[in-house]
This record gives sequence, structure tokens and C-alpha cells, in this order.
Amino acid sequence: MPLFNLYQCKMKKVEAIIRSSRFDDVTEALEAIGIKFFTYLEVKGHGMEKSAEITYRGAPYDSGFIPRQKLEIIVSDEQLADVIKAIKSKANTGKIGDGKIIVTPVESFIRIRTGETDLKAL
Repeated sequence: MPLFNLYQCKMKKVEAIIRSSRFDDVTEALEAIGIKFFTYLEVKGHGMEKSAEITYRGAPYDSGFIPRQKLEIIVSDEQLADVIKAIKSKANTGKIGDGKIIVTPVESFIRIRTGETDLKAL
């Protein structure tokens, strides 16, 4: 018998990879809908958007990977639609390279300080 059932999960993990220039707008929109806890990382990626070309000693070079911000947010199922809407509305520029949103089920969530679990720990 499994310890959990992903189809009955009450929480989701939202990972959003967005332009660094849109980070402040997205975080303000998340705070406006009551999302106070999230983690973010500075990441680099490679996709359809071409990275900036750098000229060094007269020769052009592809600078390689494009800097982005990655947000990781754990939310209840009820908050999921609002979180996605907030991210999409503030991260969208209409150009290639606006980013991605990934949603996965969360098996368990534990607050270390109190031992609270799952929705109570959010």
C-alpha cells in the first residue's frame, strides 16, 4: 500500500522560470494575492531566445546562457490558479524567452521549527 496518493494531493509546487527584469513585478503580484513564502534562484538557461553577442578584441562571441530567475512556490490547490494567473500576467512580454511555469504535486510539506505538516505548514 503506497504511503501517498498523488491524485489526492492537496498541494502543488509551482516552478516559474522568468526574465530577471520581470522578477520584481511577479513577486509584487504574488504578495498581492497572499503568497508570502517562496524561494528564488538566479539561474541560466538556453532556449529559443538567442543570448547576447559580446565583442572581444573585435571578434563577436555568443555569451552563452541567458540569465533568468527561478521561483519555487508551494501552494494549496485552491491557490494554484491565482498563482499561475499572477505569474503569467506579470512575466509576459509577448516575446520569445518569457519563461516557463511547471506545476508538480507535493507529497508532503513539513515546517522544521514546529513539526507542522502539509497545509498547516504553509
